[in-house]
Formats: sequence, C-alpha cells, structure tokens
Amino acid sequence: MTQDPLSKLSIDKSSQMVKKGPVRKWHRISVILAVILVLVLVVAFFKGRKVAIETTSVVQVYPTQSFTLLNASGYVVAQRKAAVASKLTGRLEWLGVEEGSRVTAGQVIARLENKDLQAAVRQGEAAVSNARAGLEQARAEEGDASLAFGRQRELLRQGIIAKAEFDTAEARFKRARAAVSGAEAAVRNSSAALSGARVNYDYTLIRAPFDAVVLTKNADAGDIITPLGAAANAKAAVFTIADMDSLQVEADVSEANLGVVYKGQPCEILLDALPKSRFRGEVHTVVPTADRTKASVMVKVRFLDKDPKILPEMSAKVAFLERPASPEEQKPRIAIAPAAIVRVEDREGVFRVNDEIVTFVPVKRGARLGELVEVSGVASGDKVALRPLEKLKNGSRISLPEKK
Repeated sequence: MTQDPLSKLSIDKSSQMVKKGPVRKWHRISVILAVILVLVLVVAFFKGRKVAIETTSVVQVYPTQSFTLLNASGYVVAQRKAAVASKLTGRLEWLGVEEGSRVTAGQVIARLENKDLQAAVRQGEAAVSNARAGLEQARAEEGDASLAFGRQRELLRQGIIAKAEFDTAEARFKRARAAVSGAEAAVRNSSAALSGARVNYDYTLIRAPFDAVVLTKNADAGDIITPLGAAANAKAAVFTIADMDSLQVEADVSEANLGVVYKGQPCEILLDALPKSRFRGEVHTVVPTADRTKASVMVKVRFLDKDPKILPEMSAKVAFLERPASPEEQKPRIAIAPAAIVRVEDREGVFRVNDEIVTFVPVKRGARLGELVEVSGVASGDKVALRPLEKLKNGSRISLPEKK
C-alpha cells in the first residue's frame, strides 16, 4: 500500500523530548556564568577605582611658637674681633697657631725676624751694667770726699790747717756729689734705652690681645709684614681672631614691629646650620639708629646657652617671645592639623599615605599648639590624608594631586 506523503511531515515528539532537557541545563549554566562575570567586573571596577585625596604632613613643632610675638632673621656676629698684626715691618719667621686654635691674652702666636733687635737689647743691657758700675764708683768717691771734707772742717775749726786746704776738700766733695748725680742720670738713660730696645724687640712678637679663637690665617712664614700693608706683596693682618664668648645675633627688625621688642626680652634662636637645636637668648640692646634703606632697626640678641658649634657669620632666625619658655616648652613636639584626625570604630587616628594606599594608624591627642594639635603614634615627615576622609578606609587606593 502506498504511504501518504503528508505523513512524512509529522514531528517525532519522542526525539524532541530527549533533546529538551540538556538544552535548558546549559542555558541555566550560561546565565549563571554571565551573572558571575558581571559581578566580578563590578567588584574589580570599584576595587580598582582610586580616591583623589589631599594630604598634609606630620611636622615637628616647638610649643614656643604659640607665644611668639615676632620673628626676625640675622647673623651671628662676634662683638670682640681683631685682625692681629705687627707694629713693625719685617719678615714673618714663625707661626704658632692655625685656624681653630684657642689662644689666651698675651700668648705669642707669631714672630718676625728679630736678630738685630736682640743684639740691640743685649747692647742696652751692657750699657746699663756699665752705667751702674760708674754709679758705684762715683758713690765710693763721694764717700771718701765726704769723710775728707769732714776732717778738714774739724781741723779748720781747731785752727790747725789753713782755709785754702779746707776749700780744696770742700770742692772735691762737691765734685764727687755731682759725679754721683751724673752717674745716676747715666743709669736712667741707659735703662730707658734698654726699655726702648726691649719694646722694639717685643713688637716682633705678635701676641693675642684677648682670649679668643683663630678664625683665619692670612700670612705664611716668609711673607713681609707691614702695619699698613701698602707695599707690593706685603701683608698687614697675620691672623683674624674672635672672642667666642661675645657672640650675638644681629637681627633686623622692621620699624613697624619695634614696639614689641624691649631690652631683656626672652628669645629663642634657631641657626640654619643646626636645625635640630634651639638656643635660649635675650635682647641685649636695641641699637639707637635706623637703617633708612631697609626701614629697620638692628637688635642684638645674646646667647644664654653656649655651644662650640655656634660660629661667627652663621645665619640665624630669632623668635621674640611673649614670656620665658619653660624647659618642657623647649622640647619639640609632633603635631598635625586637627582636620586630619578621623574616628573609626571608637578609635581616633589618621590615614597614613603609603605609596598608592592609605593605612589607618591610631593616634592619641595632646596639647593644642596654635593651629595644630600634638599627637603620638606617627613620626615627623609622615604624609596623612586630609580630605575627603569619609571616602577612605584602611587599605583604600588613592591618587595624589599632580605636582606643578
């Protein structure tokens, strides 16, 4: 029997039911994988997103900054300073000190050639010895003439000798007495000449005028030294010395701020060469004249604390204080801006910047120091986040503003 062509168009339902189960299963798996992928992408997006922040630095401050009335700059200057030279012209023969050497008043620190003056001193000493010997001889002659004159006077009174013999004895006595006066004058003259020779000899010995430290050496052995230094290739000053106990800071204070400065005012001195040290000081004097070109007045501040590291011509900054600083107020403190402190889970702290992430660091507040607050738990120089703190948490990735 012939098959109906339409029967070929019928669907085999049994085979369709077999394939429907696996298709739906793979569809569900694909949807789940797509959702997971989206979630991963979203998490990665938000995790990789950086928060743009502003930062501030943890600084080291001194409590005295909170009661500083005025700041001024200046230089360390020795109030006793000398260019040591010789009064005579001569060749420098010997140097006894160098830069940095400490000298005492009267110490010989250099010497000129002086053999001719040494000879003049010895000649003067011999002349004094000769004059003193002549004086002794004249005094012996005077003594003998005095005795003879006395005897002749007694004999004349008794009428034993003639008046002429008495007159001869009297004249001899007067000559002897005059000879003694002349011999004494000769001794004084030779002594004065010896003193002059010794003074000239001493001029060849260059001495320190006061206790000081040698700052510079301006000549060497063999140089010609002259008081005026006008001759060709001649030197005047051999050394420059300064009394380190006379060091003061000479600071320029604006005329407009002069009203807050007074003699004896407590100060704090900071030297650029010693940034970690602060020195106590006080106003020594306000120089009674103004500099019209700078509209300022010089104020001299003396050091209350001595330190061998303080040297002349160092640049300095002076803080004029409202009151003297206590020992505790002279110690440095670690401080930050209060706006950088955030509270997280009942703990106060800051977000310290480490490369491209921030780390929460607990801190403890201290005293208020002007616009800053003292803290512990961080170190000077650390960078911490300032804003926006509400968008940060421990481990947040951050971006910093580009440096201009």
